[in-house]
Amino acid sequence: MKIGVFLLIEAFQSVERQLQCAKEMGFDCADITDTNSGGSMLGSAGFSPTVSLDENPFEVKRLFARYGIQPTTVCAHAMLLEPSNPGLMGTSEIMKAVKFAAAIGIKDVVTTETDPRSEWAEKLSYDQRIFIVAEKLYTPVKMAADYGVRILLEPHGPVSDSIQGLKDVFAMLGNPASLGVNLDTGNSWLGGTDPVEMARVFKDKIHHVHWKDLGAEWIPKRGTQFGCGFSDIAIGDGVIDIKGVCAALKGADIDSSTLEIVGSAEILKKSKKFLESCGV
Repeated sequence: MKIGVFLLIEAFQSVERQLQCAKEMGFDCADITDTNSGGSMLGSAGFSPTVSLDENPFEVKRLFARYGIQPTTVCAHAMLLEPSNPGLMGTSEIMKAVKFAAAIGIKDVVTTETDPRSEWAEKLSYDQRIFIVAEKLYTPVKMAADYGVRILLEPHGPVSDSIQGLKDVFAMLGNPASLGVNLDTGNSWLGGTDPVEMARVFKDKIHHVHWKDLGAEWIPKRGTQFGCGFSDIAIGDGVIDIKGVCAALKGADIDSSTLEIVGSAEILKKSKKFLESCGV
């Protein structure tokens, strides 16, 4: 399993600068970490590491190739619990990401439902949440199959942070091969799930991993927060059973993974070394 890095290494810097930093640290793969639908003012000015889903994907591929970095996934985190709204990332953007990924040979598009933001979404029952997430993924998942791409759900909300929630979304969509899981060790743990158990249950559906460890100060927040973005400590320095996750994923069909960590080059290198010692 290759170990890559999120392209958010330096604040307020372009994709190209993030690629330079990744290469200097010795990484040779990375996610297309932030995407937007249309044009981004900050992205155009070089102040944000964002990629437009309306960009020519081959230009992005050439940019990555310039620094010897392989793009491993396209991130298209959505807000699938919210009412349909062209102002929010949703079905349309996931479909754009599928086409973008397929054009340049990227196998996986990562998305999620995100925690409820509106009063309407907060009041949804469990069954309603499963339905609205599955309904918004129905067409993108079928399109992904046609394009030879997989959509991976990442734990980052009340449905995807739950093993049963993921199972129920998969079941409602007919358990298609084009729908899998992007395991996030930090988010799943923070949401109250055992990431080792999630790795065991979905071993055959996990095709990418976001690695992060969390310190003891996060324990009181466990079960009350859906996702934390990034960790600022090295893998192995926190309270999450990363070794157990690695053991559970032995033999899984996972080509690449990503360090979801902000901090110094030393922290990132230490994290990579720890995972390699676990057989990743």
